[in-house]
Amino acid sequence: MERKMDENDFIVSKTDLKGKISYCNRIFMEMAEYSEEELLGAPHSIIRHPEMPKAVFKLLWDRIQKKEEVFAYVLNRTKNKNEYWVFANVTASLDVRGKIIGYYSVRRKPNEKALAIIKPLYAAMLEAEKRGGIEASTKILTDLLAKKGMSYDELIIAIQE
Repeated sequence: MERKMDENDFIVSKTDLKGKISYCNRIFMEMAEYSEEELLGAPHSIIRHPEMPKAVFKLLWDRIQKKEEVFAYVLNRTKNKNEYWVFANVTASLDVRGKIIGYYSVRRKPNEKALAIIKPLYAAMLEAEKRGGIEASTKILTDLLAKKGMSYDELIIAIQE
């Protein structure tokens, strides 16, 4: 069953350098169908949906490890095997010296028109990934961006508006 966020909902979480959850807000717990005790200290991948292309997470990790902000559409899976889509903004958390000490993510309801583009894109990426790995999946995305003459960020922001 697909769950949907409300327009004014914001899911917030923080993780350590290894991706273990160190903070999660009430809306995260409600949407993910986990208690705070189950989430704190658990890997953020606890909500990873098997139908998410690994190439999207590779892009996300590559960017945030370079201290770059990244936006992405993500399909999550709940404790009870339900699912929900989010429009995620992920950034590195830095100490006073600029060293990465963790990661911070804020998610909101994705635009339905954006999902009409993202769902078939991710399905194609996932299929390519099964045949040729992350490289093949990434090629699907980079080919689309080249065809549209846009960067990843330009596409993601344009379809969310």
